Amino acid sequence: MLHIVNKSPQEKNCLDACLGVATDGAAVLLIEDAVYAATTGHPAAAKLEQAQSRLKLYVLRPDLEARGMADRLIAAVTAVDYGGFVDLAAEHTCQSWL
Repeated sequence: MLHIVNKSPQEKNCLDACLGVATDGAAVLLIEDAVYAATTGHPAAAKLEQAQSRLKLYVLRPDLEARGMADRLIAAVTAVDYGGFVDLAAEHTCQSWL
């Protein structure tokens, strides 16, 4: 399963809900304002670091760059481009968290 989260953790609890129900081995892709969670200093970064042992964590690089946060990506998360997003979507059943 690929869980796609697009809302900032400051705005909605989508990321917390996703991390709570995602099964071991699932993938989580952060897009749009959710990319803030994957940056150093963000309160949600610790949750992602804890989840990395059971989930595959990704962030959409163009969204990270658009927000000026590309240099603050935490090590627990892998950045992907649009092609990588398509590959992830093709490999998994997708669940969007709105």
